Amino acid sequence: MILLDTHIWIWWVDRMPRLKDWQKQIILENEKRGLGISAISCWEAAKLVEIGKLNILCPIEEWMKGALAYPGIRLMELTPQISIESTQLPGEFHKDPADQIIVATARIYNISLLTADEKILDYVHVNTLEDKH
Repeated sequence: MILLDTHIWIWWVDRMPRLKDWQKQIILENEKRGLGISAISCWEAAKLVEIGKLNILCPIEEWMKGALAYPGIRLMELTPQISIESTQLPGEFHKDPADQIIVATARIYNISLLTADEKILDYVHVNTLEDKH
């Protein structure tokens, strides 16, 4: 299983051109093993719609239901262990709580994170997937 960062999940579901071919390939290669979505990503997507930074063509409830039904998607709960880990990440990491929770989720489950976020890619204490195709 791998974990998709919020923006990767949104780009995939909405078929946005920002999702690179190698990222699509990684998603397709991991559908059978599982594509984790942190519960905080659901909140982030809804928040982006609320503040007008994500425009969708249907109500957010409908979008969310469809986005969570994509092949391989596994919703990953925000557990007490992930909550604690997100506040105790080693080294220097930025203060975005959603990113902290997503990174903590990848660390707790010992899975790789697919992201385009440079701050996360630069963080050496989480395994991220890169273009190797």
